[in-house]
Amino acid sequence: QVQMVESGGGSVQAGGSLRLSCQVSGYTDNRYCQAWFRQVPGNERERVATIDRDGSTSYADSVKGRFTISKENGRNTLDLQMNNLKPEDTAMYYCAADPRYYWRCDRNSYKYSGQGTQVTVSS
Repeated sequence: QVQMVESGGGSVQAGGSLRLSCQVSGYTDNRYCQAWFRQVPGNERERVATIDRDGSTSYADSVKGRFTISKENGRNTLDLQMNNLKPEDTAMYYCAADPRYYWRCDRNSYKYSGQGTQVTVSS
């Protein structure tokens, strides 16, 4: 059973930065698809960024150039560096993983995800 725990959320002013981290346990091979999603109450969960087996990444248009997804295989962690934050980035952020896939990670449904960490950006 894969478990994922996010940390690093908080409140910042517009233009600021936050770094989210996700600790993954229960699975030693983290070369599979991993991602960050976010959700605002009343809206559908939005895929923010993905990273595949080879380290190739993809981003939602709304965060390109501002967010960076990365993973550290030895520590089984997944990070999301968020720069130049905007009020519209305010949401609950979730890390996710799906051991069934190593590539083509642009999926809207992942098998495992964490409980989320709140990010609030004020103007």
